[in-house]
Amino acid sequence: MEFSFTSQTKLAPNTSAESKEKYQKVISTLPKEDGWTPLSPLFLYQGFWFFDMFLEGAMHMQDHFQAQPTDILLCSSMKTGSVWLKALCFSIANRTHFNNTTTPLKTIFTHHCIPFLDYVEYAAPQVPSFPLMATHMPYTCLPKSVIDSGCKIIYLCRDPKDTFVSVWHFLKKSVEYNIPDHLKGEFISIIPMEDALELFCKGISVYGPYWEHVLGYWNASLEHPDKMLFLNYEDIMNTTEFYVKKLAEFMGCPFSLEEEKEGKIQEIIELCSFDNLSNLDVNKTGTHHINTGSVQNSAYFRKGKVGDWRNYLTIEMGERVDSIMEQKLSGSGLTFRVSPEE
Repeated sequence: MEFSFTSQTKLAPNTSAESKEKYQKVISTLPKEDGWTPLSPLFLYQGFWFFDMFLEGAMHMQDHFQAQPTDILLCSSMKTGSVWLKALCFSIANRTHFNNTTTPLKTIFTHHCIPFLDYVEYAAPQVPSFPLMATHMPYTCLPKSVIDSGCKIIYLCRDPKDTFVSVWHFLKKSVEYNIPDHLKGEFISIIPMEDALELFCKGISVYGPYWEHVLGYWNASLEHPDKMLFLNYEDIMNTTEFYVKKLAEFMGCPFSLEEEKEGKIQEIIELCSFDNLSNLDVNKTGTHHINTGSVQNSAYFRKGKVGDWRNYLTIEMGERVDSIMEQKLSGSGLTFRVSPEE
């Protein structure tokens, strides 16, 4: 079965000045925390914490995005492997259009190949029209049209300890990049990791509480298993070929026996590997614009390793996070696998 790229999804135009004013007025009334970086407070909206730059886009998405049954939405919290998921899904969907030599992933930043709807990114340049889109939005915050349309959703979660460490490093690098040179040293870009962990354990993190973000999609996957594919980063790392095939089947474009014999799956795995993506010029030297600021593309490729949290957190810190997650997930049927190194 060949994947169909036809989509009637109605993508909203850029946010108007009137909409911005409306959203900022709402944001100004929301509960606020100083958060992880003094330069960007977090706002509590519909039970989750957002940076105002992302919240404006989220509200715009809620107001305007009209999902269609043929859409496939890639969902994740921040720094749980969304770049990898995008690259894999893009390559799976486009494998009849591109090979490892001609793929846009070699010249276009991965996040630009599949738009983030809540960042008000409404066009994927230089690629065929197809219904793949992405969001960091919690399940309960998704536009009503997503739920009503019955479109497919792929969700990726990750060990909360590795997620926490990755978010901290990403925010640090991102904020520091946007501080003018003459002001560097005068501002604290991000609070110490120990203080950030305190907030994380209280649920105060971008798109957090993390456990609520995960639980929203987990419960939805139990209710709608035919429309929701719930994935774990560590599982994909462990058996990548199995999950690449699973993704293709879920997306409606399974690999043929001929493709498998020709090594198409391994070709995609190699193309989308951390080592390959992180060493592409576009990902080493380019910048990615997000609303009011820019982020170095290289900031999205730190390590990608399972269990890297041990290099930054004490065993006691890790056990505290595990204990909180176990308590919050109790009764849900969801557990996070302990990595072999432990």
